Amino acid sequence: MTIDYQRIFNLSPNPYMILDRELRYVAANEAYLSVTASRFEDIVGQYVLAAFPNDPNDPDNLPARMLRESFERVLKRRTPDTLALIPYRVPLHTPEGIVVRDRFWSATHTPLLDERGEVAFILQHTVDVTELQELKRTVRAVRVAQEDGASQAQLEAGVLHRARSVQDANRTLDEERNRLRRLFEQAPGFVTVLRGPNLVFEMSNPAYYQLVGHRDIIGKPLREALPETVEQGFQALLEKVLTTGEPFVGQGMLVRLQRTPDAPLSDVYVDFVYQPIIEPDGTISGVFAQGQDVTEQKRAQDELRRYQEHLEELVRERTQALEQSEAERRETEAALRQAQKMEAVGKLTGGVAHDFNNLLQVIGGNLQLLQNEVAGNERGQRRLQTAVGAVDRGAKLAAQLLAFARRQPLEPVVINLGRLVRGMDELLRRALGEDIEVETVITGGLWNTFADANQLENVILNLAINARDAMESHGRLTIEASNAMLDDHYAHLHQDVVPGQYVLLAISDTGCGMSPEVLERAFEPFFTTKPEGRGTGLGLSMVYGFVKQTGGHVKIYSEVGHGTTMKIYLPRAFQAETAPTEVLEGPIEGGNETILVVEDDVAVRATAVEMLSELGYRVLKAGDAQSALAIIQSGMAVDLLFTDVVMPGPVRSPELARQARQALPELEVLFTSGYTENAIVHGGRLDPGVALLVKPYRREDLARKIRMMLRNRQQRQNARDMQALRRERVRTARAPEPPKKTRLRVLLVEDDEDIRTSAYELLGILGHDVLAVPSAEEARTALSTSRFDVLFTDVSLPGMSGVELAREAVRRIPGLRVIVASGYGNATEGLDKGLSAVVLPKPYALQQIERALDQVGEGL
Repeated sequence: MTIDYQRIFNLSPNPYMILDRELRYVAANEAYLSVTASRFEDIVGQYVLAAFPNDPNDPDNLPARMLRESFERVLKRRTPDTLALIPYRVPLHTPEGIVVRDRFWSATHTPLLDERGEVAFILQHTVDVTELQELKRTVRAVRVAQEDGASQAQLEAGVLHRARSVQDANRTLDEERNRLRRLFEQAPGFVTVLRGPNLVFEMSNPAYYQLVGHRDIIGKPLREALPETVEQGFQALLEKVLTTGEPFVGQGMLVRLQRTPDAPLSDVYVDFVYQPIIEPDGTISGVFAQGQDVTEQKRAQDELRRYQEHLEELVRERTQALEQSEAERRETEAALRQAQKMEAVGKLTGGVAHDFNNLLQVIGGNLQLLQNEVAGNERGQRRLQTAVGAVDRGAKLAAQLLAFARRQPLEPVVINLGRLVRGMDELLRRALGEDIEVETVITGGLWNTFADANQLENVILNLAINARDAMESHGRLTIEASNAMLDDHYAHLHQDVVPGQYVLLAISDTGCGMSPEVLERAFEPFFTTKPEGRGTGLGLSMVYGFVKQTGGHVKIYSEVGHGTTMKIYLPRAFQAETAPTEVLEGPIEGGNETILVVEDDVAVRATAVEMLSELGYRVLKAGDAQSALAIIQSGMAVDLLFTDVVMPGPVRSPELARQARQALPELEVLFTSGYTENAIVHGGRLDPGVALLVKPYRREDLARKIRMMLRNRQQRQNARDMQALRRERVRTARAPEPPKKTRLRVLLVEDDEDIRTSAYELLGILGHDVLAVPSAEEARTALSTSRFDVLFTDVSLPGMSGVELAREAVRRIPGLRVIVASGYGNATEGLDKGLSAVVLPKPYALQQIERALDQVGEGL
């Protein structure tokens, strides 16, 4: 509760009024208005000597001058001024009405200072001492009368009358004093008075005792009564008020008080005023302290402030979240529009690539067929080679289009990015030139990733060449490989990202950088900033498509004049690294088997038929899947189905292959396409067990692929025939003992179960101890735990080539002999000269295996 000073001012029994610096009325209490028989609205704003001139006929009369001079002293000195006695005429209420009478007054004028220390107002406190003055006159008159011999009775009557008047005045004063005492005691705020330089407590109200604790303080100096407040600076404040005569106002100040003996100090917050007590002579005799305990209000305000601050923080956070959400929404919409545009362009380019590859297949196939017809014509051969080179460049362009469209058939394996990058070091330095400094940074403990190694090498080479052009063949290229984690927040900002662990490939250059406009279109096909004739605009498009098809994420960071960083995030693989596969390239061989060619494009079909016919095969042809099924269901013998992936009509190529194999279980199926869609490629990867020859293909690629597939087919047939023969021999009679030869310990490695079973039995018939395994990994384990004389391995194994397995085994086990079974015929390319390996062409039988063992056994 706060003290209503205005109410106290109005209810005070003593006359008070306030003047401004021009001595005009500002305020007056009821007591003042009563003794002057005036109304406030009549005097407010009036000059004091105009309102009460004392003598209107003499403006410069003595009482008026005394009053004016007192006010001027206050304004000049800024200290209180006292008029002990001044006669002054004022209106007075009488039974006859308001009359002007001479009265005697005692007045104190106190300056009220502003924040600059200047007098803003003057407070006048007046006391009507007319009766006292009359009594003094009476006493003097008695003395004079005694001297003049006046009657004793008259004198006593006069004195008695005056004494009664004084008694009545004293009674009034006592009542006023008691009333003020009650007001002092009942004041809701604390009040205390300290006297003298030692600040001795003279009086305190109950509210003050409640504040400081009920202890004996009256008559004691502050230092003794409240010692805990001294060091808190309150005694210094009181002494300053005593010294300067200027009041001190404190708001929400903390004071620590010991309210009960031996108790800890309590924190109390107070609003208070230290007002100097000024005597009539202008001296300061003490300090009047008044205020109130605002601890609860302070705590409530602090709590409210905390709530407000918390609310403001929540509002700020929510505002930031909304702003961020709006920014993210805009980014998401932009990313969605870009993705939709890229998807639309991808579909368009994929279709274009399909038709383009068909055209290239016709052109390239016929060019290769012409080579035999112009044999010996050097000029014609040179022109053919030029045309074939153009076809190869066109095929590369189509491959880039398919990469962007995410329609290229990938063969991903588990690779170590660090080893792949280091293996490209020489290639990159040759491609970039001597003026480009290449720095490779590989993080220790690098995770494996799952990607098509050949395509990833193309990506790195492509980006390196782009960087070279941006640096104008002079600068630094940095290739970094490290582990990375993309969290939910990043994935939320990039709609195509799945949160998780990735392997990061970062390629940075010190080139010219890209502007925001260029950066926005960087992945668009055919967009390039290179001069005409120096770029197709498909390099970054190919990178984008490959990364997306691999399940990764790509991001460009670039600044004009500083360079560009391309960051490619590839998904982490938890499997062991797959050893690189080596392909044996043998001579071109044909055969006499029957091949069914299914192709809707007449020119492409005719070219393929002619190529296969020149290789000696019997060729059947069909324009769609339904026609092909009719040929197969007619009962005609077909050894291999060579079909385009994208076919018109209700029957798609995978369904054609399935129904064909139902009719002919031994049938081999080879797909070909320049655009696979989702027929045999899912999740960006070629379906398991699917053989694919990508358009445009060369004659020798077609020949080797078909020959390998037919040899594997023949090998499986031989294996089944051998199993049947052996079962027949077991049923009819014991097999004849083979010639006594050295008994060998053979490790057989073959992923095809039929071929592996057949070879296992044939080796057993020859009297050798055989351990058969389906993979290079199991072969490694067997070689480390057992002793073998011969390693008998297929050339193509899942995850690792048989040639690489043989090299590794010979290094670990000197003297180990090697037989490599190959569907490529008698080809030996790719085998080290120092590797004592015998190549066993497929299909093989008992006699071929025995001859191969005799060859390797010569060194045993």
